[in-house]
Amino acid sequence: MTWGTYSAYVLFVVLVLIVPGPDTALVLKNSLAGGRRGGVLTALGIGSGNLVQGLAAALGLSAVIVRSEPVFLALRWAGAAYLGYLGVKALIAAKRGDYPALEETRSGSGRRWREGFLCNLTNPKVLVFYLSMLPQFLTPGSTIAEALVLAGTVGVLATLWQLVIVAGVHRIRAWLLRRRVRRALDGVTGTALFGFGAALVFEG
Repeated sequence: MTWGTYSAYVLFVVLVLIVPGPDTALVLKNSLAGGRRGGVLTALGIGSGNLVQGLAAALGLSAVIVRSEPVFLALRWAGAAYLGYLGVKALIAAKRGDYPALEETRSGSGRRWREGFLCNLTNPKVLVFYLSMLPQFLTPGSTIAEALVLAGTVGVLATLWQLVIVAGVHRIRAWLLRRRVRRALDGVTGTALFGFGAALVFEG
């Protein structure tokens, strides 16, 4: 793998990552509810999920999962259910509009990381993404190490992108935490998360 090939790969990954998806919606939600710390932990959880799926893809495990229809369907339904759960929680919060004055507590740290990790890990589209993308930048003579580098790059870039979102939210958090704005954002992110879950169920 040449530096030119790797540079093209990085550019392609960046273009894919900036398209909003379930991970972005969750980072936005948790950055509001848990502050910068909550957003960072969610981003790290998403990055960890990405690295696990990337490692599985690089080692060929994802191919086995995708080709086993019962396993893949189970993963799809698990992902849809979890996204639906997160979406409903956000929609309930938007309806109630009762937000504590300070939600950024250490007690929720583990939960923020787990939400990010599970949101990414239960998304079968990530598996398909790795399996469709990695072969485009590998050759028959490529080594496992090269595949691992490509897979790890996605996890690192995804985490960095989510941290950029967290930083942006933090800069305007005072405005975003106004009750009316907060309710509107919870409604939007909740609807988006629920919609992403529904899409997993109904797409072929």
